[in-house]
Amino acid sequence: MSRAFRSLVERQIRKAEARGLLRGLRGEGRPLPDRSGEALVDPALSAGMRIMAEAGVKPREFSLKDELAEARRAYAALTDPDERRAAMPRIADLEMRYHMARDARRAFFR
Repeated sequence: MSRAFRSLVERQIRKAEARGLLRGLRGEGRPLPDRSGEALVDPALSAGMRIMAEAGVKPREFSLKDELAEARRAYAALTDPDERRAAMPRIADLEMRYHMARDARRAFFR
């Protein structure tokens, strides 16, 4: 970040503090959340995912991942070979859809 831009940002923060615009914000007086796990993640992607999570939006990729995990658990509990064979196409379909959604997200953010 350039020195001029940093200076501009600092001035804007001081102005907002002087006007009281930074009081009463959610999380005020508490430590910042630990986001050390996001150190190797693209900051824009991380911010976008955090905003979606705070808004209660769950990307289809994650819903598919949950459905796939549940289908695999159900498959593992089956003992009848015919039921296991019948459950396999659903797992294969969910795997394909999950990988397509994941690859689409990765391609979008490249």
